[in-house]
Amino acid sequence: MIARERLLEVLPLAFGESNLPLPGKQSGKVREWYPLAGGKRLIVTTDRLSAFDRVLARVPYKGQVLNQLSAWWFEQTCSIFPNHLIAVPDPNVAVVTEVEPLMVEVIVRGYISGVTTTALWYRYNLGEREIYGYRFPDGLRKNERLPEPIITPTTKGGPSGHDERLTCAEVVSKGILDDQTWEQVQAAALRIFRRGQELAERAGLILVDTKYEFGRTPDGRILLIDEVHTPDSSRFWRADTYASRFAAGEEPENFDKEFVRMAYAEKGYRGEGTPPVMPDALWVAASERYIRIYEMLTGETFVPGEYPVNERLLGSLKMFLV
Repeated sequence: MIARERLLEVLPLAFGESNLPLPGKQSGKVREWYPLAGGKRLIVTTDRLSAFDRVLARVPYKGQVLNQLSAWWFEQTCSIFPNHLIAVPDPNVAVVTEVEPLMVEVIVRGYISGVTTTALWYRYNLGEREIYGYRFPDGLRKNERLPEPIITPTTKGGPSGHDERLTCAEVVSKGILDDQTWEQVQAAALRIFRRGQELAERAGLILVDTKYEFGRTPDGRILLIDEVHTPDSSRFWRADTYASRFAAGEEPENFDKEFVRMAYAEKGYRGEGTPPVMPDALWVAASERYIRIYEMLTGETFVPGEYPVNERLLGSLKMFLV
């Protein structure tokens, strides 16, 4: 594990934006991408941290963890469903197959939990019992395991710029996807989630819930894209203390960015208005968690890439910059 003092030292150098001499750059909350010849795309993962549909900070080595951990999961799940990854030429970069993203985010949930407005527990705690088209009984407790994992889709951004809740039926009835494609996506998501649960359990973790994205190639194939089972797209709890903490009504020990959301929620912030200023210690702790979960899941020691990242990219990506 990298020393906390070192993480604090590199905090100002955390990777905020790529600056490659390539045309056609586009940016999302965390990733930036550049079109390449031959139906490929170069994706750069920054250290930006997003929560409540907002970019809140930059966290040292976060982008590297997301990129390399996703590559590891793509390898672990490619026998279940094909994905877009072609190569990883730099710790923060992936070369992928160009696809047209499907306009739905596929959320798979194994537990009733969460503090965001789209989370199951948040809606349930408000008194709702019909959520995402599922009927939930009275008497459930926060962080309780569901009988079976369920899919709770959302739009990708939506008219408001925020993810908007959908039922599984609405994905087809609203014309977002045709029935055959949606059935294929749901089946794949549940299989990948179960694989994630198995490997997380081996690492001493519980895969609580996750987000998947899929895309369609020009020849009509559906691929798993974006990221898989990272601390950004998923929530993980420590397995060996879950039962005792749940019985005591305590929050599980998490190994993801949920503790960042909870820190903001404790200050009354859930995504509306100007976010409060948070101490550097929070972002150092976030970096430690990202690195720790990488090592737990992969069984490998995290080797930090050199900062500043942009200077490193100009060397590692020479083959794409000519």
